[in-house]
Amino acid sequence: MKTSRYAHIFFLAPALITLLVFFFLPVLAALLMSATDFDVYALGNFGRARFLFLENYRRALEDPLFWKALFNTFYFVMVGGPLTILVSLAAAVALNAKILRFRKFFRLAFFLPVVTTLVAVAVVWRYLYHPRYGMINYLLSGFGIEPIDWLGDPTWAMPALILLAVWKNFGYNMLIFLAGLQAIPETLYESARIDGANWWQQQFYITIPQLAPTSIFVTIITIIGYFQLFAEPFVMTQGGPLNATLSIVLYLYQQGFRWWQMGYASSIAFILFFILIVLGLVQELVRRRINRGGAV
Repeated sequence: MKTSRYAHIFFLAPALITLLVFFFLPVLAALLMSATDFDVYALGNFGRARFLFLENYRRALEDPLFWKALFNTFYFVMVGGPLTILVSLAAAVALNAKILRFRKFFRLAFFLPVVTTLVAVAVVWRYLYHPRYGMINYLLSGFGIEPIDWLGDPTWAMPALILLAVWKNFGYNMLIFLAGLQAIPETLYESARIDGANWWQQQFYITIPQLAPTSIFVTIITIIGYFQLFAEPFVMTQGGPLNATLSIVLYLYQQGFRWWQMGYASSIAFILFFILIVLGLVQELVRRRINRGGAV
């Protein structure tokens, strides 16, 4: 009897211990580090780290480069996030159509970029973006458009990364939307067709409302993932040109592992953490309101 009473603790203990050692303790250490001037000298002697309390956070809020990185990140999220979700939804609706043939092939083709190594993708896309020999500029030249220096022009560098991110990531959301579409009862569409509803009316009055919980989930994971923008600018542009693609995570990385200002980098990480917490709470309120049938 006693054995069965504590059996759940036995099974949960490995996971809880792993989380404690590899997640909660490092997060606590980073939080303490964010209140110090921990740098490369403190690595050899912890006594060299001075306690600064909130000085690193004040420094971040007064740092123009921090605000530039934060603006770039919001730009990427606010443009790339909705665009990724719309492309994912459109692809899912198309793949869910009964008249489409070779559906399995298209699902595999659309999902392949998700599992492809970003470094390999970046090498290919750098050739596509080449100002003289790139395929994109070659296609644009057919419409009489002059070549664009996609990765060297501050105006076009971030849109170029957004296009790459949408192409690489929409396949994952597409599968989630596809699962949500297949869970919608077919009888709803049959009733709508009997009542004379056309295809657009069916999508507006049936598909979109029925996909609301799925859309909230996709929105949450997309925004959280895009706020952690790092690999694309790190591999493609190194944050340039003129810091036009410098993201908050890339700036954090530069401060922590290029300039070894670990305390300052930790404070930036927690500012990003607080931003994500606020966004998560807002999205949770929206989700609850949708579930209750309220208007958003």
